[in-house]
Amino acid sequence: MTSLAKVNNSRIEKSSNPMMCLYGQGVARGYAIGRVVVMGATALEVVHYRISDHAVEAEKNRLSHALKSTQLEMQEMAASLPDDAPRELAALLSVHGMLLSDPLLADQALSLIEEKHYNAEWALTTQGQILGEQFAAMEDEYLRERGSDVRQVIERVLTLLSGSGSSLKLDHEGGHDDPLIVVAHDISPAEMIRLRGARFAGFATDLGGATSHTAIVARSMGVPAVVALGHVRTLVRDGDMVILDGANGTILVNPPEAALQEYRRLQQSYLDERAELALLKDVPSETLDGIPIELYANIELPDEAELALANGAAGIGLFRSEFLFMGRPDLPSEEEQYLAYSTVVKAMQGRPVTIRTLDIGADKTLDGEATVATNPALGLRAIRYCLAHPDLFATQLRAILRASAHGPVRILIPMIAHMHEIVATRAAIASARHELDARGQKYAERIELGAMVEVPAIAIAIEPFAAALDFLSIGTNDLIQYTLAIDRTDNEVSSLYDPLHPAVLRLIANTINAGVRVGIPVSVCGEMAGDSNLTRLLLGLGLTVFSMHPQQLLDVKREIRDAHTNALRNKVANALNRAHPIDPAALYH
Repeated sequence: MTSLAKVNNSRIEKSSNPMMCLYGQGVARGYAIGRVVVMGATALEVVHYRISDHAVEAEKNRLSHALKSTQLEMQEMAASLPDDAPRELAALLSVHGMLLSDPLLADQALSLIEEKHYNAEWALTTQGQILGEQFAAMEDEYLRERGSDVRQVIERVLTLLSGSGSSLKLDHEGGHDDPLIVVAHDISPAEMIRLRGARFAGFATDLGGATSHTAIVARSMGVPAVVALGHVRTLVRDGDMVILDGANGTILVNPPEAALQEYRRLQQSYLDERAELALLKDVPSETLDGIPIELYANIELPDEAELALANGAAGIGLFRSEFLFMGRPDLPSEEEQYLAYSTVVKAMQGRPVTIRTLDIGADKTLDGEATVATNPALGLRAIRYCLAHPDLFATQLRAILRASAHGPVRILIPMIAHMHEIVATRAAIASARHELDARGQKYAERIELGAMVEVPAIAIAIEPFAAALDFLSIGTNDLIQYTLAIDRTDNEVSSLYDPLHPAVLRLIANTINAGVRVGIPVSVCGEMAGDSNLTRLLLGLGLTVFSMHPQQLLDVKREIRDAHTNALRNKVANALNRAHPIDPAALYH
């Protein structure tokens, strides 16, 4: 093939060939072939000027009006969502609406107008930058991505302040009937709603990650998407023909006819594959040698329970509760949490639901007061935070217990490293039970308690922990980072983040084997579980319970049904004794 102009974030290599290949992160599988629609964005580099004393009140009123109008717009959008809209949009719009009234954004921006005489746009973007930097410093990937919420909300308010209306541009010249591929710096939930009516085939953004809004909504819609492209919005033009590969994270701009023909073939093959995979929904999940494998779903929003059922999940293996707490100036009440948890329990129709208690980092408290931690990843986070805030923990535990009256519920505790944390958690659960008894409120007699295995300490000394718990769930994302001392979001060392490192695999194997000896189930709920390329490896390590994003379930089930567990266990056992990482491809021979 002729040489390509390669674009990889900040590095651009030009060539005489007009075709470009851009590299990003694929977050929703599939192939899209169509014409580019570049979606404009309100620049945050606004005009800066100081206002006079007598103009302060008017400027504060101008900003307050824009904030309230934008919040009302979000509320109206959420209330008027049609039945066929992606389910995730309502919750995301709600988060954006709450951000607009958050004192950390609104009140602080108004204070800058009053104290420093900044114009409204300058005050808003200044405070937004401060909040964005706080989110960017967070260790947790999901929480770090929420910095995009602040930016998107500010852009919408700036659009209103400028009087320019919608920043979306959905039409382009040419009059052709090709599908549209939306290219943007980032895509907010409000913008997703406006995109509903267009014949879009895929998304490509400069920013984003696996937990960005674009990724979440694209996966729920089954639309391919590539994010973290760096400069795609400035490198392509309306009407450019584009091939988007959501699996490999690549985009071909203005490809030759030969490439178009090849990708049309791949696209059709992929569609045929998905149709064939859909037939696996109700077939048993077991290996060729008859070993049953349980497949569960990871969810972040209550409405995702329906997506889990649609893909044949045996239950919810990880319900992240953070979405209830983030992007708001106050804490969710017990009743609000109970409604969210019980909604999922009822939707799963008797299938087990595993709810992880609040997993929050030390670099930002839930009431919005920033704190300083020498190393947030090693600070007051997850179960440490909850035990340090017993009222908050008790409220969540009561809500979870009440939800258990509607179906099987399991409680999962993140970042356990010490036995006394398990003892303290059981005491907190017992206290919550007593409070509910005093109220006469119902809950299940037995609720299983499990721990996330994500700190190397518990994986190394797993025996007493396994004996003290009802189940274990391996969080491979953090386990890899803590074991290898690698921050996968740090570009300088992210290439060293290796799920196949022998040390990581031995910790996983050690945990699975301990579960077998004690007689409790062990699952993997990190990204490794949903990577079908690693399914045979995990089977070879003895894993019989997987939990992943609902859209990944059928791909993993196909691998399971084509695998022979006993043969894989022998191969993997031999490979674990080597110094070099295992090659998953070798397990297919």
